Parts: sequence; structure tokens; C-alpha cells
Amino acid sequence: MIDILFLMNKNYNYLRRRLIIPEYGRHIQEMVDSLLEIEDRDERTRQAKAVIAVMGNINPLLHDSTEFAHKLWDHLFIMSDFRLDVDSPYPQPMRENLQVKPDRLEYPQSYISHKHYGKNIIRMLGRIANSDASKTGDEMGNILRYMRNKSVEYNQELPTGEMLANDVSILTEGAISLDENCLQKIEMENKTASSRQKSVKRQPQRGRQTQKGGRKNTQRHNTQK
Repeated sequence: MIDILFLMNKNYNYLRRRLIIPEYGRHIQEMVDSLLEIEDRDERTRQAKAVIAVMGNINPLLHDSTEFAHKLWDHLFIMSDFRLDVDSPYPQPMRENLQVKPDRLEYPQSYISHKHYGKNIIRMLGRIANSDASKTGDEMGNILRYMRNKSVEYNQELPTGEMLANDVSILTEGAISLDENCLQKIEMENKTASSRQKSVKRQPQRGRQTQKGGRKNTQRHNTQK
């Protein structure tokens, strides 16, 4: 019993090693291996074209694409471990070209004091700091609303106007300071937003009460009958 399991494991490892492109399956790989045993070059080329036709039947929907045939021939050479010598309509791929490692990407390592706002907010605040304040009033209001929403998502509470003003001062290194009118506007918007949240929370409870009241009324109506 141990010898049988050993042979089965050995054959499985052999098949797993020989399946260079597993998408084509074991039988296609065996066909490619049999091409290497053909001595006549013309016969080997003819059989290689037959194997290409079988490989193409695996994905018939891609026959109309221009690079499909080229890809099949590349896969044929790869599955033969680049040892197949046939007349191909396309240049044979090189092992060195397929094993080239891509260049390492350099990721930016800049420090962000308030990560939940993101870099784009810092860039927009910097642009506003270098422009005319009278022309960017609406833009500043939109930025403050975005910062308020992101702060709610991050801290689970509405930030006050002073908190947003402090964050803007930190992100712009003191280049932008919000005036009293802007802070009062933020506080007014916070009050309306909090009142809306409270109203949304109360609506399901009222619905339940009306449902209960309706059931009681129907019961009373049935008892009177």
C-alpha cells in the first residue's frame, strides 16, 4: 500500500512539473512533448500546426483577434521549454525576454498629518492659499463640507467650526485662517445636519407606534361588532 501511494505521488509531482501552462491541460502538454521526438523537421512543423489548431479550439471565441495566433505559437514554444525547432510564422520568443523582472516602483513616502482628508485636500488648500480669497469662497465652502463629512466618517461625530479651522491651519501651515462668518456658517450647517439625523432616527419609532395603534384600533372595532 505504501509503494502504491509513493508511485501515485511521484506521478502527480511529475505531471504537475510538466504542466508549464496548466490552462491547456495534460494532453496538450503530452502532444508538445511528442513533437520533440520527431526527427524530420518538415513533419515536425506539420504536426506543430496540428497542435496549434487543437490549442485554438480551447478558446474558440478568440479566433477573430489579431494576436491570437501569435499567442498560440508563443505558448507552444514555452511549453516545449524553448527546445522546439519548427518553421513558425512568428519569431520564436526568447527565455531571457520572458524572465526579465520589472523595475521597482518608487512609492511616495510623504507624511500626512490628517490621513482621513487625503492629499487632494492639501493640494486644493495650497492652491487657495496662493490665490485671491474673494474668488475661492465657494470652493472653500465645498472643501470644508468635504472635510466635515470625512471627519464624521473617521471620528463618528460632527466637528465644530473651531476643529475644522484648526485642521485647515495645520494643513496649510497657518496660510489660511477662517473668519468668524465662515465659522458661524459651519455651525449653522452642523445644526441642520444634526437635526436631520435626529429626525431620521425618530421616523422608524413613529412608524412602529402607528402600527401598534392601528392594531389596537382594529381589535377594538372587532370587539364592538
